[in-house]
Amino acid sequence: MASQLVLPLQTAPALGRADFIVAPGNAHAVAYIDSFPRWPSHVAALYGPPGSGKSHLAAAWSQASGAALIEAAELSDQFVRTLAPARAVAVENVDRAAGTAHETALFALFNRHEALLLTGVEPPTAWPAAMPDLASRFGAVLAFSLWKPDDALLAALTRKLFTDRQLAVPDPVIMRILRSVERSPAAIRDFVARADARALAEKRPVTVALVGELLAADGTALS
Repeated sequence: MASQLVLPLQTAPALGRADFIVAPGNAHAVAYIDSFPRWPSHVAALYGPPGSGKSHLAAAWSQASGAALIEAAELSDQFVRTLAPARAVAVENVDRAAGTAHETALFALFNRHEALLLTGVEPPTAWPAAMPDLASRFGAVLAFSLWKPDDALLAALTRKLFTDRQLAVPDPVIMRILRSVERSPAAIRDFVARADARALAEKRPVTVALVGELLAADGTALS
């Protein structure tokens, strides 16, 4: 079948709170975020692998609370100095910031006593810190895991990724993907992108047959 040129268009994920998929593996984290501003501690952390929903939930919390949202690698003393006195802050990817230039600013955010939400891949106790006082703060943070992959959560995630691309796919397609693709959010996200590109190029819907062709091309055994 002849293929058409596929333009690399960006798909914008739905990042509102109502779009977040709640499942047993992340329900405690969601409940805590939703309880703001009645947090027992002014600092909380979310952690999990790429694609597990950390950025989605941080963005939703930022919208609800008016918090400033910033990558840890972009933190600076100037950023802290220019914050409004009562403004909350969400800092993303704390354990992926290279070097130590961000640590002074991050420690200052801890000391503001305004709401502070942190995200990372590993639990905060494993986050690197050259400053002993900052390492101690990481160890005391109330932290919530966002990824315990069960079938219900994986299926909901897969369906949302297709919906973000304005694609409605039947249940057998979702199940076919989950039986064969690595059970990680990043792998599922990449496979959905490939299925969308293939369907667009060949002007056909995303079907079980199309998914099977992609899996066969990857050398994945049919199941």
